[in-house]
Amino acid sequence: MGLSASSPAAAGQPPTDPPKQHQAASPPAECPMHQEKKSGCPMHMKTPEHRTENTNNVPAHQERAYEYVACPVKSGASQGNDDIDPSNMMPPPNQLPSPGQPFPLSTVREESSIPRAHSDKKWVYPSEQMFWNAMLRKGWRWKDDDITSEDMTNIIKIHNQNNEQAWKEILKWEALHAVECPCGPSLMRFGGKAKEYSPRARIRSWMGYELPFDRHDWIVDRCGKEVRYVIDYYDGGAVDKNYQFTILDVRPAFDSLSAVWDRMKVAWWRWTS
Repeated sequence: MGLSASSPAAAGQPPTDPPKQHQAASPPAECPMHQEKKSGCPMHMKTPEHRTENTNNVPAHQERAYEYVACPVKSGASQGNDDIDPSNMMPPPNQLPSPGQPFPLSTVREESSIPRAHSDKKWVYPSEQMFWNAMLRKGWRWKDDDITSEDMTNIIKIHNQNNEQAWKEILKWEALHAVECPCGPSLMRFGGKAKEYSPRARIRSWMGYELPFDRHDWIVDRCGKEVRYVIDYYDGGAVDKNYQFTILDVRPAFDSLSAVWDRMKVAWWRWTS
């Protein structure tokens, strides 16, 4: 999950290449955060009749993701041979250092709080190495004194915090549909549209406000119904101790009567509160 190439923290977009056809690895059994067995919502679980469809929908960067998720108590530990793909005895290509890379970067990945649609797993954030490689693919090139390994660590933390905050905002909107979807929503897919400003962002700019530095569209599974959310990212100034600096404008896209009604209700509540 990530931001667009309009800022250094924007290069963490998931690749759109078709995923490979094999099962994601299970999380380490000894990791405390995976000990509790969760009973997922039936419509979010993989079922025999949907196995082919669900496998095809798994983004490439999520395959084998849990092999790189560090336990909280071992987050500083080296990954060692756990990085190696037994099929070819090599790390995944997007976890390999780039040619001429000036310093080593971590391959550890953090599990998000965002449920992945049609799965009992959650989305997993990119590692520092994956983020670096994604920045290079989008045309960025390292120069002396341009960025440090500490900067990459901070970028990853900001990137992850932005996505966690975006999901919390989506859950507030989805609370309006708790009756029709008691199991709660899950995230199907997402994409960056940094240069495709939303109508709302353009109207704000005509009123003298700054344009967002990034935009994402997130497609949410509301118990079988696809719902699109638009997220505009605005610069909020200095980064605080929780790695937050972005102001998010999250709302359902105006592409259904249900979304229009939701936004009308919320606008009325805000106006009258």
